[in-house]
Amino acid sequence: MTAAVKKKVSGPTLKLVSPKAPPPPVKSPPARPTPVAKPHAPKAAAAKPVIAVKPAVPVKKHEFKAGDFIVYPTHGVGRIQSVDEQEVAGMKLELFVIAFDKDKMILRVPTAKAKAIGMRKLSSPDVVANALNTLRGRARIKRTMWSRRAQEYEAKINSGDLISIAEVVRDLHRAGGQPEQSYSERQLYEAALARMAREVAAIERIEEQDAVKRVESALVKRAA
Repeated sequence: MTAAVKKKVSGPTLKLVSPKAPPPPVKSPPARPTPVAKPHAPKAAAAKPVIAVKPAVPVKKHEFKAGDFIVYPTHGVGRIQSVDEQEVAGMKLELFVIAFDKDKMILRVPTAKAKAIGMRKLSSPDVVANALNTLRGRARIKRTMWSRRAQEYEAKINSGDLISIAEVVRDLHRAGGQPEQSYSERQLYEAALARMAREVAAIERIEEQDAVKRVESALVKRAA
């Protein structure tokens, strides 16, 4: 530049500012993986309340039923009319209602105690045959006082055992030509004869008088 042009320039001095460098780029945080929604497990069905079911009460089965003929030790042959329930002292009892037509008596026996008491079904035909054979045997009379023998005979009659009853009939039977029975002997003999005849009649479905004749015929054969 020439000297003529050299003049002080008045006024503020303009400083040339160099442009600043652009700020460094801000690094964005690494992108987080988008959470994948987990499939929801199916909700378990709400548990239904458990209702306790009472087991069905089994129908009681008995050895005996209405209409059956039975033998009760101290009364002989009877027939079950029905099986009833009765309340006794606040407890329900199941009872066999038994009719003894010959004695015009009704007996009620708890079903749970029937076996223990000695109640039984009618004897089988084989037992009847053995009882009739017993009648044909020889009488066995003990040489003891009559009072003791009478007790033994009565115990046999009330045992309900057909063979034992037949033994009483056999031992107390008197054939023609033998000494007559005393009153007490006759009573026991007739009781044993009736008890045996009733069971034979029920088993063979014949009249009691016919059963008596059958028993007596076996005794006559023994005497012959």
